[in-house]
Amino acid sequence: MPNAMKASDLFVAALENEGVTHIFGVPGEENLDFVESLRGSKIQLVVTRHEQGAAFMAATFGRLTGKPGVCLSTLGPGALNLVTGVAYALLGAMPMILITGQKPILSSRQARFQVVDIVSTMRPLTKLSRQIVSAASIPATVRESFRIATEERLGPVHIELPEDIAREMTEHTALIPSHPIHLPEASTAALQAAAEMLLQAKRPLIMLGAGANRVHLAEPLSAFVKSVGIPFFNTQMGKGAVSGVSDLYVGTAALSERDYIHKMIDRSDLILAIGHDTVEKPPFLMGEGAPRVIHVGYTPATVERVYFPNAEIIGDIAASLTKLGGLIEGRLATDPEFLALKEEVLAHVSDRAEEQRFPLIPQRIVHDVRLALPADGIACLDNGMYKIWFARNYRTHMANTLLLDNALATMGAGLPSAMMAAMLNPDKRVMAVCGDGGFMMNAQELETAIRLKLNLVVLILEDNAYGMIRWKQAVDKFEDFGMTFGNPDFVKFAEAHGAGGHLVSDSEGLAPALEAAFAAGGVQLVVVPVDYSENIRVLIEELNANISQHGVVSE
Repeated sequence: MPNAMKASDLFVAALENEGVTHIFGVPGEENLDFVESLRGSKIQLVVTRHEQGAAFMAATFGRLTGKPGVCLSTLGPGALNLVTGVAYALLGAMPMILITGQKPILSSRQARFQVVDIVSTMRPLTKLSRQIVSAASIPATVRESFRIATEERLGPVHIELPEDIAREMTEHTALIPSHPIHLPEASTAALQAAAEMLLQAKRPLIMLGAGANRVHLAEPLSAFVKSVGIPFFNTQMGKGAVSGVSDLYVGTAALSERDYIHKMIDRSDLILAIGHDTVEKPPFLMGEGAPRVIHVGYTPATVERVYFPNAEIIGDIAASLTKLGGLIEGRLATDPEFLALKEEVLAHVSDRAEEQRFPLIPQRIVHDVRLALPADGIACLDNGMYKIWFARNYRTHMANTLLLDNALATMGAGLPSAMMAAMLNPDKRVMAVCGDGGFMMNAQELETAIRLKLNLVVLILEDNAYGMIRWKQAVDKFEDFGMTFGNPDFVKFAEAHGAGGHLVSDSEGLAPALEAAFAAGGVQLVVVPVDYSENIRVLIEELNANISQHGVVSE
């Protein structure tokens, strides 16, 4: 074969053809041919300290760019370590390609050593899971994988490359070029029906869901909201889809019911739900007496007990909203008393933002983080009790500047996601906000961040407990048991890795500590003790007293 090339070289060429610039992972023996092919390519291999961190970084690359992030692992134990990150991408609708190795499939001298059926394992966690069985199929498999990962609903795709196939020699096979895919637009009938419902409504609201928070939607979505003049709120993962400083912003539905924002939701007679994905905890509960709902999405709504839209606009969201806006702009008449509720809701949410108590309460922490980050600064949250407070209280000024996960809602993603944000945005301030529990789940990636020479501030909220579950334990009137732990000296931990460490010791110390950390550059850890007693006062007692609605507050 005069024009022969190794299969792993062909695979890497196919990845370059898709525009891949980085691969994150922990290579193993079964990846060595692939790694050698990478060595001579333009693709940067970023070695992480655990496969889970690699998967979180790849998923966040997809979330922030709209292009699939790529991660790599060996077979068996390495591939299984990707699982949480793959589920994170699947539920969060983040395009990602995961490449795993495998023992030779034609003949193996190691029998079943380390062999797990990873293709079958990944099937329920991905949009497609496939093993490459011949070098000639590589170009088509790679092209199809990237196409599927970026089709709505976005998500992860798995490719397994066995060791013997990777080193197979094959005739040069032409790569398959990609092309833009234009989504169909919503039907005229659907748009006219929705416009009529909106024109008849007296108290309409717009809700921005996870599916609205796409990079390419920021501009058309913002233009639509401003042109029609309808007040808007967002789900947790829809936060930051448009400017949060708009005069039309109502807030974030961080709880499912009975929060202050539900005063407006309950008074509304119609909600235009843009990009709502029922993988999120419900932002409100549909039922008898609830407002009617128009679902706007790339795909039809998933009907649930708490979400069953009365009308749907299906197709390209940007194009649909542009046409819908043309039908209703300047023709809506909203009840002024309804609009006045907005200021009441926002006033309640901003209460105690400058409280001087120490340890700091969540409202003050959110306030000081907002001060430390400019309009284009990016905050990346891990998962814990503080996520509700950031969702409720943090005001975004630009799209895609608050990354949180309200789908899988896994702990451990905050640091890797912030590392990816810092890599993609080297000139912006980026901060990871982690609880002490979540930080320690992937704390080893601190070394990766330092090796990559990232500028990144990691804020650790220390309460020596799994705080959210401890709160729920108290709400459900169980004894305080099984949720506490000890922590290392985080300042020394940071210094041992070559990072800077800062401990906040009084109520006025957080804002200057964050400013000093950003000024120092490199990787900096800031540790602040947190007082979660506000959880009961605000999220239980105050809401029970102020919102006359039956049921139990959901976190």
